[in-house]
Amino acid sequence: MTIYNDDVFRMACAQFQVIADYLNIDKNHRDRLMYPKRAIAVTLPVHLDDGSTKTFQGYRVQHHLTLGPTKGGTRFAPSLSMGETAALAMWMSWKCALANLPYGGAKGGVAVDPSKLSRTELEALSRRYMQEMIPFVGPHTDIMGPDMGTNEQIMAWFMDTYSVYQGYAVSEIVTGKPVSIGGTEGRREATGRGVVYLIERAMNVLKIDPEKCTAIVQGFGNVGSVAALSLALKSGVKVVGISDAHAALYNPKGIDVKAAEQHILKKRHLRAFAQGDHVDPNQLLTMKCDVLIPAAVDRVITEKNAAKLQCRILAEAANGPTTPAADLILEQRWDEIFVIPDILCNAGGVIVSYFEWVQGLQSF
Repeated sequence: MTIYNDDVFRMACAQFQVIADYLNIDKNHRDRLMYPKRAIAVTLPVHLDDGSTKTFQGYRVQHHLTLGPTKGGTRFAPSLSMGETAALAMWMSWKCALANLPYGGAKGGVAVDPSKLSRTELEALSRRYMQEMIPFVGPHTDIMGPDMGTNEQIMAWFMDTYSVYQGYAVSEIVTGKPVSIGGTEGRREATGRGVVYLIERAMNVLKIDPEKCTAIVQGFGNVGSVAALSLALKSGVKVVGISDAHAALYNPKGIDVKAAEQHILKKRHLRAFAQGDHVDPNQLLTMKCDVLIPAAVDRVITEKNAAKLQCRILAEAANGPTTPAADLILEQRWDEIFVIPDILCNAGGVIVSYFEWVQGLQSF
């Protein structure tokens, strides 16, 4: 595994080996499909507001180049490693192929907690990261986008930095940027909306009435909050559980997700939100509901809790939320739990990103 020696990458490889066995892929092609085409690691010295300088580690992995340029988000998270980045890039390849998009998978990011940086420091880090990536990315080579810990503003800084070095505006180098500089309406909500569209299709197949349906959403960030709001306000589903990195709440009578969203905008966490009982975040996953949406981090559905899930639909909105060992348990429960796998469930974001990229290429 060398530089990719990481639990998340090992999990992605284990998932791939299962499919490779099923498809009878030979060892040479397995290695080519499993290991990335290119991996870049950079050091990013940044001047902080107090006058000191701090160095951060940045990564970019381009997994597969056969189908076209690579495409993938940029994640700012304190635990980010080369191995995790490689796993996310691999999953991105499968996602793009499934959606029939002309992309290979990529992923990048910086090992940093963005909430601990001032706006000035965050801008300096974002611009420095793009400066280091310029030799390796481009509108026809590798297109960046937002991910955990990044947003429209960071994409705007990326685009501006790249454009300065090119001498003209290159809007198609990133997706997920503000509409005013070439972004696409609805891109921010695209992943969460895609999750809901698939849940609605699953409910239709299973003949579940949305008005009598309950849902639990783990993770109340960009994807989880959009999914929860859409389910509650448009589909008529009762959201009975929500969580973020700080707290988990459960209320069998239903939670006002609009109020939860407003609370987070003011307080930045759910810790003081009072519309339900505070429960253990791990316990929330196994509480009774019709739809369970893990929309936070990877590896939350494991061999320890897969047999305890009480949902009818498991919608994998996060990347890699279910471990291979848990997959085996869920396969045995196929008649109890309908699983929407992550490479399909959260593909809405990259599909809309493709439209934004084409829009930029055509200067439309």
